[in-house]
Amino acid sequence: MSGHSKWATIKRQKAVTDAKRGAAYAKLSREIIVASKLGGADPDTNFRLRQAVDRAKQEGMPNDNIHRAIQKGQGSSGEGNLEELAYEGYGPGGIAVLVRCATDNRNRTAGDIRSYFSKYGGNLGETGCVGWMFTERGEIHINKNAKLNDDELMMAALEAGADDVETAEDEVTIVCQPHNLDTVRKGLAEAGHKIAHFEVTMTPSTYVEVTDKDLAKQLLRLLDALENHDDVQTVYANFDMNAEWLAESIP
Repeated sequence: MSGHSKWATIKRQKAVTDAKRGAAYAKLSREIIVASKLGGADPDTNFRLRQAVDRAKQEGMPNDNIHRAIQKGQGSSGEGNLEELAYEGYGPGGIAVLVRCATDNRNRTAGDIRSYFSKYGGNLGETGCVGWMFTERGEIHINKNAKLNDDELMMAALEAGADDVETAEDEVTIVCQPHNLDTVRKGLAEAGHKIAHFEVTMTPSTYVEVTDKDLAKQLLRLLDALENHDDVQTVYANFDMNAEWLAESIP
């Protein structure tokens, strides 16, 4: 499993405090608002909204919060006027970093993102400077256990329309086209497989190995600062590093 995937996995497995959960709900709400604004308020006809609502439910977000977010996307409030932005740059050690945001003030967001890159030894670049290194794909994660039959899981995944199955020490990742994520997820569930997490993500085509621990700490501080910003929805990076450094450095 690549470093950035380990990073995402470790964060998902961390105990979530009330404050962290509130921040997670805010990001989920923004994704629902943007999806509702762009594609309409009906999850049955708006694929992106359906994915956002499913993710919110998966994270335990109350139905009332989900409904309010959908309505905000249809209204004219400040929150309903969110726009999507992407920032690209290089972190310490030449690591490619792609940041996706939802904001109602692009000047504020741009200034903050630029300051984080500068503070932690990186450089914010021009649009397109690293985006070409990433490919969008759907991922469905299933935790390994004694009852899991890898062959049966692979067959079920391929029959449901998955493109690939990647096996790591503690989980299996089902890979599919983004538009096919919902179909594959439902097929796996119908086959009796318990899904731990699913998402549409960006995967790097190449990885840069970070071998210096101090550099690794600086990179992880940058990524953590970006992820904790209210306007930032997701952060992607093409690094690989010692898993123990990840566990030590992510709060």
